[in-house]
Amino acid sequence: MFSIPWQFPRAGIARRIGTALGRRVQRWARQRQGIDATTTQLRPGRVYILPTGVGLIYALMAFAMLLGSMNYNNNLSFVLTFLLAGLGFVAMHQCQRNLVALELSFAGVEPVFAGQVAKFRIAVNNHSKIARHAVRLYTDDASSEIADIPAGESVLFTLAVATHRRGWVELPRFGIRTLFPFELFRSWAWLHMDLRGLVYPATADRAPPPPATQTSHGHRQHDARGEEDFAGLRRFHEGDSPRHVAWKAYARSGQLLSKQFAGADTSSQWFDFAQIPVPDVEQRLSILTRWVTDTDRTRAAYGVRLPDREFPPANGNAQRRRCLEALALFGLERHDEQAARH
Repeated sequence: MFSIPWQFPRAGIARRIGTALGRRVQRWARQRQGIDATTTQLRPGRVYILPTGVGLIYALMAFAMLLGSMNYNNNLSFVLTFLLAGLGFVAMHQCQRNLVALELSFAGVEPVFAGQVAKFRIAVNNHSKIARHAVRLYTDDASSEIADIPAGESVLFTLAVATHRRGWVELPRFGIRTLFPFELFRSWAWLHMDLRGLVYPATADRAPPPPATQTSHGHRQHDARGEEDFAGLRRFHEGDSPRHVAWKAYARSGQLLSKQFAGADTSSQWFDFAQIPVPDVEQRLSILTRWVTDTDRTRAAYGVRLPDREFPPANGNAQRRRCLEALALFGLERHDEQAARH
């Protein structure tokens, strides 16, 4: 009755000791192995193996059968005991062999917005002539699906990492493991590739309307997208409005062309960091992110002004990627340089 309150501190102490011990083991493994290349092949010395709970029970059962066989001097019992023991040793060998010589390569990670999940892609290549079974990649907080890797082929695994702020999200280490066959042993290896992915600022839920579009009249341009004087046809480019596609010419020739106009009005929209009436820097970046993503969906041209750089008005995926990357790393590059100096 009086011992119940003491269970909570003891559990907390045990948890803290386990966490500290785990971090110490991680540091030791990183110092021992060093930084792995983005393409790493597993050597036998990198693959660890230990029995699982089922494996321990299996070993105790075999030992108990051995004691019984010796006590009763039963030859059939000896045969069964040694057969089970031999099966255990074969399972131990096959479990470690299931990971040895696998090649792991970083296959990239797509940028995400803060609060979303970054999905790191790891390709596992099996260059041997035998298939590898029940392989899984994992981190301290997540794990991938279990998959078999046929001989001479590769499988793409995905590791999900939660993001909380803009900038870089890191995957300093991840593991690969297997319980094949029979789940009597657990074989695993840790890799330290220092992978990272880009995290854009979270889009503002309540953003003020973007600034009005600025229009300059009578400007003649080679790839004008106005609608005044027809000047001819040109090859279709990504980002062109579907309204400017020459569908009749496409029906005749099968080639996708866009109409171009001369003497048209040129419209541009600037998103200026300094003109946003919000004192907080992160809120300004979130508002700019919202403006960029919303305007990009309309295929309209836009530009972004930051205190340290400027992106002229344009549209398309390249413009969106440049602007969002600049917003994600705004102010962080200087901190990284200062940290590197110290």
